[in-house]
Amino acid sequence: MRAFWGTLRAELAKLATLPGIWIAAAAALLGSAGITVLNAFTVRGAVEAGTTDRLGDTSMFETGFAAIPIIGVAAAVSIGALAIGSEYTADRAEAGGARQLATSLTATPRRTLLFLTKALVVALATAVTAAVTIPGNYALALAISGSVGTETVTADEMLTRSLGAALYWVLMALIAFAITALARSAMVPLVVLIANSSLVSVTLLLSFLTPLANWLPDMAGRNLFGFSPEYSMPGGLEPQLGAMVMTAWTVGLLAVAAVSFHRRDA
Repeated sequence: MRAFWGTLRAELAKLATLPGIWIAAAAALLGSAGITVLNAFTVRGAVEAGTTDRLGDTSMFETGFAAIPIIGVAAAVSIGALAIGSEYTADRAEAGGARQLATSLTATPRRTLLFLTKALVVALATAVTAAVTIPGNYALALAISGSVGTETVTADEMLTRSLGAALYWVLMALIAFAITALARSAMVPLVVLIANSSLVSVTLLLSFLTPLANWLPDMAGRNLFGFSPEYSMPGGLEPQLGAMVMTAWTVGLLAVAAVSFHRRDA
C-alpha cells in the first residue's frame, strides 16, 4: 500500500509538469466557455428581440452544455494520450537520449503498478477537469442570460447528464491512454481519436451502415450526454447499457495494454 501511495504521488507530480496536460485542460475550460458565451448572448439577444422561434429552447443548461461533447472529449483524449505518450519521448541528448519510461521504471520497477497508477491519475485529472468545466459553463450561461432564459431541464436531469458526460470523458481518456500505450506513441491516437470525435466521425458513419457500430466504444456511450432526440442523431444504445458497454471496452483495452506494457522492453 505504501508503494501505491508513493507511486500515485509521483505520477500526480509528473502529470502536473506536462504542459500538454494543462493545455488540454485549459482548452476544455476556456474553449467550451467561449462557445457558452456566444450561445448565451445569442439566447439573450433572441429573447429580447422576441425571435426565440429560431432557437431550440432558452435553457441555460443546454446553452452551457452544447460544447461538452466535442471540445470536452477532445481534451479528455489529449489528457489520456499525453499522460502515457510522454513516457515514450526521448530525453535530451545530453541526458543520454533514453526514453522517459526507463527513468520511470527505475523509480518504480513494478510495471503493473506503474501502469495502473498512471491510468488512475488520468481518470482523476479528467474527472477534475469535467467537474470544473461542466458546472462552470452552466454558471457562465446563467450569469449572462439567466434573467431572460427559461430553464427546461430539471435539476435531476442536469445532475444525471453532467455525471454521464463526465463518465464519457473519463472513459475516452482511458481508452486513449490504453491505445497510446499499445502504439507507444501519442501521435496516432491523438489524430485518430480527436478527428473521430470532432471532425468526421467514422464510427458515426458506420452506424448508418450497420447497427453493430453502435456497440463500438465511442458510439456506445454517446447517449450519456442525454440530448433530446430532436437535437441529436437518432438511435444508439440506452444510456445505462451504453455506459456498461463503453466501460467493458475500456477495461478490455486497459487489460491488453497492461499486459503489453508489462512484457515489452522500455
